[in-house]
Amino acid sequence: MRLPQQQQQEEKQRQPQRRWQSAATCGDNGGERCAHSLLILGKPGGGKGTISGKILQDFPVFRHVSTGDELRQHVREETSLGIEAKKYMNDGLLVPDELIIQMVMDDAVDAMKKCQSLLLDGFPRTMEQAVALDKNIDVDMVINLNIPNETIIERISDRWIHPGSGRIYNLSYKPPKVDGKDDETGEALVQREDDKPESVQKRLENYEEATAPLVDYYATKGVLQTFSGTMSDVIYPEVKVWLDEQLMDDIEATY
Repeated sequence: MRLPQQQQQEEKQRQPQRRWQSAATCGDNGGERCAHSLLILGKPGGGKGTISGKILQDFPVFRHVSTGDELRQHVREETSLGIEAKKYMNDGLLVPDELIIQMVMDDAVDAMKKCQSLLLDGFPRTMEQAVALDKNIDVDMVINLNIPNETIIERISDRWIHPGSGRIYNLSYKPPKVDGKDDETGEALVQREDDKPESVQKRLENYEEATAPLVDYYATKGVLQTFSGTMSDVIYPEVKVWLDEQLMDDIEATY
């Protein structure tokens, strides 16, 4: 005769393994995964923002965590973190890992408590950041965008931005309504120095050194899927099919 405790143990072993692990439990679910953590990897100018936008439109379950957007918001609002980060930005230095990690984790932990899935855009960028993230979140899906360098150099060289908001325009496929002007404010657009071809090449070299190892890191974990091409509109349908499959597997595992 089986004891109730034995039955519970056997039932637990038959259930699909949950990959959610976090310092913060998800609502009242006792640590059970009620959400996903999706990360997008790719070279600068490789379409991460475009793909993220399409994912958010088709999969509203995700909460977008963009380090670039959040950092600019902290600076604008003059939060303690923003004031500290601005010191480095004004000197042309990278914002230290510990500040970026603090910013992302504040948002991520809040989302986890609300059982919201996360779409991480622009973080982690280094192995140190990835290790820090692992202490709090189990990233269970990683999209790697593999775009040729020559495509990226051409794409970024056509990029102009509105300094106040960070809105990005591209003369090739997303031009402003009025040449050289922001659509919403009418203020002048600028081209950053690091968007010029010689600077882009250097940024790609830095990516290969600092961020590319993350591809191997997440591939080893068995959570990475690579999508190759030159156009986001061509790549995204493949991304959507893959995400549909991942999310459907999770839904079926709950029944």
